Amino acid sequence: MYQYNKVDQKIVDERVEQFRDQTRRFLAGELSEDEFLALRLMNGLYIQRQAPMLRVAIPYGLMSANQLRKLAHIARTFDKGYGHFTTRTNIQFNWPKLEEVPDILAELAQVQMHAIQTSGNCIRNTTTDHFAGITADEIEDPRPWCEIIRQWSTLHPEFAYLPRKFKIAVTGSSEDRAASQVHDIGLHLVTNEQDEIGFEVLVGGGLGRTPVIGKVIREFLPKHDLLSYLDAILRVYNLKGRRDNKYKARIKILVESMGIDAFRDLVEAEWQFTKDTELRLTDDEINRVKGFFQPHPYESLEAESPALIQQLQSDVDFKVWFTRNTRAHKVTGYRSVVVSLKPHLGAPGDITDLQMDIVADLADQYSFSEIRSTHDQNLVLGDVRQDDLYEVWKSLAEHNLARANINTLTDMIVCPGFDFCSLANAKTLNIADAINAEFDDLDYLYDLGDIQLNMSGCINACGHHHVGHIGILGVDKKGEDWYQITLGGSGREDASLGKVLGKAVAADEVPSVLRKLLETYVEQRTDEERFLDTVRRVGLDPFKEKVYAAAH
Repeated sequence: MYQYNKVDQKIVDERVEQFRDQTRRFLAGELSEDEFLALRLMNGLYIQRQAPMLRVAIPYGLMSANQLRKLAHIARTFDKGYGHFTTRTNIQFNWPKLEEVPDILAELAQVQMHAIQTSGNCIRNTTTDHFAGITADEIEDPRPWCEIIRQWSTLHPEFAYLPRKFKIAVTGSSEDRAASQVHDIGLHLVTNEQDEIGFEVLVGGGLGRTPVIGKVIREFLPKHDLLSYLDAILRVYNLKGRRDNKYKARIKILVESMGIDAFRDLVEAEWQFTKDTELRLTDDEINRVKGFFQPHPYESLEAESPALIQQLQSDVDFKVWFTRNTRAHKVTGYRSVVVSLKPHLGAPGDITDLQMDIVADLADQYSFSEIRSTHDQNLVLGDVRQDDLYEVWKSLAEHNLARANINTLTDMIVCPGFDFCSLANAKTLNIADAINAEFDDLDYLYDLGDIQLNMSGCINACGHHHVGHIGILGVDKKGEDWYQITLGGSGREDASLGKVLGKAVAADEVPSVLRKLLETYVEQRTDEERFLDTVRRVGLDPFKEKVYAAAH
């Protein structure tokens, strides 16, 4: 993984001291609320419903065991003993004291972490596939390209005050595990007819009030031109994007209003001024960054492990977990382990300080001291020897981190909702608990197959409800929480936006409505057909009839 040089460290250390003085001045009454607002957002600090919230950057979801231990220490020392992983692979602390935030940032700087550009109208954390570099189906490891983008975009003076926040995702596989098509820019590593590696570039994706699937602006961009082309896109957006209405300020609105062809013409014209400048990437620079992502010193192992075979045969619970929560690795004899942060009755994405320490210890002992956070609000130990899986499972199970529910209905993406967020209209965590209570039979969930349920507490869609196979959106009706259901969304390579099932349902009806939806799926599905496939084939009517029949 990337390691700071002296310049990197100096920048982060200086930012800490700047914010320490800014916080002191605000608390002393020398800065107004409005003056402090922009300063705190530059450092990832929000004011939520109950307390400040600090969002810490985890670039492309990769962190070391020492960094995760530091996050555990911060949760224990400055918060209420836990943190919350987000769909941008960052972590949030929901209960820091304002006067202690500079101390938290100083602690983070000790392990090459920060909160810079985790908020505000700037280029946010670039995300990627949580199996990057270890999956056999990728053209190339996308993480070095994420790092190149990070270094270019961090504290970029021209793009520090964009019309709105800006998000980029990079994937290297035919499977899109980073929801790249609903980003402001999505980058897909591809090869052309000459077997050269470059990027398919999508622009104008996004969710929120106006959900849009990104559009291809360039089918093949040579890899050396990555930064100059991104720079051209950002320049056009910075100049043409609306600043008079924040709800219409995202690049997706600009692309939709202009049309992709007209937008492309502007970008291509702008690109002529930047493509042959110092922004053009050299082979030396590309190789320098790739040098931080070299393969680990893997052992030469057999494809089949007698010990693993015996363990799978003798322990049913382990076998179930192995099937649901581990994934094939590109190196023979290794597997990737998904650490479930979706306990039976617990907030999705939350992890305690003790659990962070446990995962860090497991990473040190079994996975080259690295951990990955995922778009789905879980963690991954990427490089575990097959012979070590049983010990890893036992430790995870002991600490409530081994629920065998990955890619099932209860592996939900859920925003914190009204309990924490000042923008939210409705609660989400109680609904997640109710769903877990209703669907606690894992055998039933396995029979249903892969289902992605996403839930947001407001139209801002931090829970990505638009692209859930089942989406749930909390709405406020005269002070009461109601929930709108959508079906047929996907954030993967077959990206689509869900369609509204019908009128919103009351909070206490959500589990029974889900039960009816799943019963309809079982009735309608063909052999080996996923929930999403069935919805796309039969449409909404059978589901709508089942859910609302009693009302007619």
